[in-house]
Amino acid sequence: MFTNKHVIVALIVAPILAVLAWFAIGNLLGEQAHIAEPGVSYSLVAQSNCRYSSGRCNLENQDFSVSLQLEEGAALVVSSEHPLRAVMISVGKASEEIAPSPMRSMESDGRQWRLLLAQRPQPKDVIRIVAATEQNFYYGETSTQFIEP
Repeated sequence: MFTNKHVIVALIVAPILAVLAWFAIGNLLGEQAHIAEPGVSYSLVAQSNCRYSSGRCNLENQDFSVSLQLEEGAALVVSSEHPLRAVMISVGKASEEIAPSPMRSMESDGRQWRLLLAQRPQPKDVIRIVAATEQNFYYGETSTQFIEP
């Protein structure tokens, strides 16, 4: 069977064609990114640095991202590349409904926001964030594992 050159060529070419067809179908028929529509809320996805003690957590949705960082004295800082109109944060247990607290802008352009927390977040706590731009709202949730030393 493996002495026939046609069988050997077919065994080499078939997997290559299958992989190329998989990529082609994904590009032609797959979901394409859309421009954010005014008045619509979008979810933020926690990136991999939120799962270990990196000191910083990035939440992203396509080209929009915010970065969370805890400073000395339990001050939570939110940074964004896009100017934000308002940011609200709640920190607590995942099972509890905690009212969000508004953050204060540290700069006039609305790219950095700060909130002094009453206490340092516990290891099992969850941070919930809502960031408002001029036209849209972005919301997300992440664990506080990135804060741990």
